[in-house]
Amino acid sequence: MSPQSRSRSRPPGPRGDPIFGNSRQYARDPFGFLTACEAAYGDVVSVDFGPLSAYVLTNPTDVERVLVGDHERYRKPEFQADELGRLLGNGLLLSEGETWRRQRDLATPAFNMSRIADVADTMTAHAEATVGSWSTGDELDLEAEMARLTVRIIADAMLGVDLSAARVRTIQETLDPLGKRFEPDPVRFVTPDWVPTRGNRDFEDAVERLEGVVDDIVAERRGTEGDADADDPPMDLLSILLRAQNRGGQTDRQLRDEVLTMLLAGHDTTALTLTYAGYLLAEHPAAEGRLHAELDSVLDGAPTFADARELTYLDRVLQETMRLYPPVYAIFREPLVDVKLGGYRIPEGAAVMCPQWAVHRSPRWWDDPERFDPDRWTRDRSAGRPRFAHFPFGGGPRHCIGKQFSLLEARLILAVIGREYRLDYRGDGPPDLQGSLTMHPEGGMPIRVERR
Repeated sequence: MSPQSRSRSRPPGPRGDPIFGNSRQYARDPFGFLTACEAAYGDVVSVDFGPLSAYVLTNPTDVERVLVGDHERYRKPEFQADELGRLLGNGLLLSEGETWRRQRDLATPAFNMSRIADVADTMTAHAEATVGSWSTGDELDLEAEMARLTVRIIADAMLGVDLSAARVRTIQETLDPLGKRFEPDPVRFVTPDWVPTRGNRDFEDAVERLEGVVDDIVAERRGTEGDADADDPPMDLLSILLRAQNRGGQTDRQLRDEVLTMLLAGHDTTALTLTYAGYLLAEHPAAEGRLHAELDSVLDGAPTFADARELTYLDRVLQETMRLYPPVYAIFREPLVDVKLGGYRIPEGAAVMCPQWAVHRSPRWWDDPERFDPDRWTRDRSAGRPRFAHFPFGGGPRHCIGKQFSLLEARLILAVIGREYRLDYRGDGPPDLQGSLTMHPEGGMPIRVERR
């Protein structure tokens, strides 16, 4: 077959069912499905999700091209905008074009490195309050503990509020119905949003409850944002947005969308990274022992921003955790024009999937990919590895704006936990994983803590 004819042919892929295509296979086990596609079909895989045709990219070169090199030829996909739009509106995660550029520029000062360094002590204080409530022998759900902790941190550091226990509880109670809405479900995928199913009603109720929390936060902060011309105005994100609104550059709706996006997206992925890191350390006592030794040699009291830079083994633990258990396990894009990837023509409007799960665990890019091995992140062993063999935060202009905030937060929290406790995983076998917008352990993460 000539290169020209090959570029017009459809990539290989698994056979699907009538009407539903591969969506039932994907819904049963999205992670096993993606792994099997990568192993069987290579760089570009054609997948049929019923009404949606998708192309799965498993070569880091193609992923980098979509997210970085040719990023201007892609947008966030329309199929995500409908349901996610009801939840997050036109916030940074979903907005496009000039709206996205304006909001990104507006938010950037809240996430620059000097400001992130300034909130390190806030992160540590919240972590110590959480860990200080534990006692040796306690059995707890590490996912729930980390979610409560990280939502408090994001609210304090980026929204300038101290969330009450009732507000934290309200947020956590909404996460289950929200998550279920985005779980792979071929029947729901073809069911209109206006149909009054139990899932649709629960989703709408959860959104309304979250909007009530956001309204309360904004009302509490309004009038405290300071003047942009002042010598030292508050630089948390909500203060910046309120000052922009005072100048006529932010509608009430845009403000709601950005605060809700920050409240949800700003805590979930960090909480999950810490959840899976705790599980992996509990299951690998030698690695946990090395982490404890590093903490004992570096820390002199509560961990600081300067300490976090010295905790090199801890950082490798987190990188390896995000390789094996990437909280965001697949990124979607939609080409604005016909494009060519891996020698195949991908039509305008198709869904392009860049699956962290499959790429991060591929034996093509990783030695013994199923093994937890933090030392694979040493400089010598990282040399020559494709850049986008690991992309837990995405890449290119649309990479996660909170990447450095999240990494510092995870380092400090894990340091606080490891300074005080050993972890013992109490589940029966590896955790079952549930795919939604992010990848959660089904039923939580049961951990017993033992004082060191």
